[in-house]
Amino acid sequence: MKYIFSLFLILKVCTVAAQSLQQRIENAFRKFESDSQMAFGTASLTVVNGETGEIIFSKNGNTGLASASTLKTVTAATAYHLLGKDFIWETTLGYTGSIAADGILYGDIIITGSGDPSLGSERYEQTKSEKMLQRWADAIQNAGIKKVAGRIISDDRLFGTQTLPGGWTWQDIGNYYGAGPSTLTWRENQFDLIFKAGRVGEPAELIRTEPDMRYLKIVNEVTTARPGTGDNVYAYSAPYSNVVYLRGTYGLDLKKVISASVPDPALDLAHSLFNKLKASGIFAEAVSTARELSKEKLDFQPAARILDIYTSPSLEKIVYWFNQKSINLFGEHLVKTMAWKQGKEITIPEGVDIIKDFWSKKIGIDKNAMNIYDGSGLSPSNRITTLSMAQILQSLKREPWFNSFYESLPVYNNMKMKSGSIADVVAYAGYQTSSNGTPLVFSFIVNNYSGSSSATRQKLFSVLDVLK
Repeated sequence: MKYIFSLFLILKVCTVAAQSLQQRIENAFRKFESDSQMAFGTASLTVVNGETGEIIFSKNGNTGLASASTLKTVTAATAYHLLGKDFIWETTLGYTGSIAADGILYGDIIITGSGDPSLGSERYEQTKSEKMLQRWADAIQNAGIKKVAGRIISDDRLFGTQTLPGGWTWQDIGNYYGAGPSTLTWRENQFDLIFKAGRVGEPAELIRTEPDMRYLKIVNEVTTARPGTGDNVYAYSAPYSNVVYLRGTYGLDLKKVISASVPDPALDLAHSLFNKLKASGIFAEAVSTARELSKEKLDFQPAARILDIYTSPSLEKIVYWFNQKSINLFGEHLVKTMAWKQGKEITIPEGVDIIKDFWSKKIGIDKNAMNIYDGSGLSPSNRITTLSMAQILQSLKREPWFNSFYESLPVYNNMKMKSGSIADVVAYAGYQTSSNGTPLVFSFIVNNYSGSSSATRQKLFSVLDVLK
């Protein structure tokens, strides 16, 4: 009887604590909803018990909202399940034809990709562009090749020609954060623009690009704006185009490097290796991609002899930067890779369907609760519910790789959570332990608020502070 009575008291205390937490969240959320910034907006918050999955609080939990980059948590979690935390991509270097006694290769040097999102990235020591190029130049020299009587070709066929998800906007896709995936992504498919401000109202001079992108035609229409106006420069380009338009304003007092997306990353990689070999005294005749050759109905033979097989950092290391720095490109690579490894057509829509189907079967999420178009959250057309996102994140706590996933999340407001922000959208999703030791999982999405985004964010943090 004493044991039963003690158990009753423990359960009663826990219930009271849970009710108290629920009431505090409800009061804080009600205050948030009544704020003038939310007069025409929609907010949704779901909080669940991290151990039991019990719903502690959910308001508008089944309302689909634009989630921005918090969607990355769902993409990453699916990739952990379907690919595994140790998954790697391989990139091969090889050649066709034969090497003559004098060191002339009568054939082509071919780089064949498998969708490695980190190739040439500066985020990992092993992937840095100069290190990769030197590795390949050494492999070519060690094979006895002194001249290439042929081309440097990037075999970019695996992922097909669809480089952008549906719904991405014209204003986004030419900029670094709008870079789309390629079979041979290179340097995160971006390059830098170095400007020099002029007089207010007059052109801002484009001094140079880093690296040298002289094979592109860059049309600079950027003007200089008043001090304090900051960076309002946008790059406009289409996939596989060789023309990039730069528009907008560059603040007079601004000292900032602007980054744009590369229209054809595989071609850019071929140019990079061509130039590296040239600097090493090995000359080739031209550069191309398998896509270009196919378009022009020219013959292309895959590499017959392999000189080097390079393996990427593991998936858990990719996911770390994917979440920490919200790299949209990595998300679309994960989506296409999941489609590839599931034996489906390697497209973003197919990969997105795999994500929805997986969570429907895994924990019973209604597919209609995840009306999504990409893996990164950049598309303003994405809609997902906070209830489904919170339930997905809660389910991860049972997985052996959960700690790895958890560590990939940034810290905001002294809370471990992923942020999301696009036009008129602020969102956060993550984990928090309450003051009484209750593990919590939450998803908080706000759409169509008015006024300052920073002010909205601070008010949102005030609500989340109740979870601490």
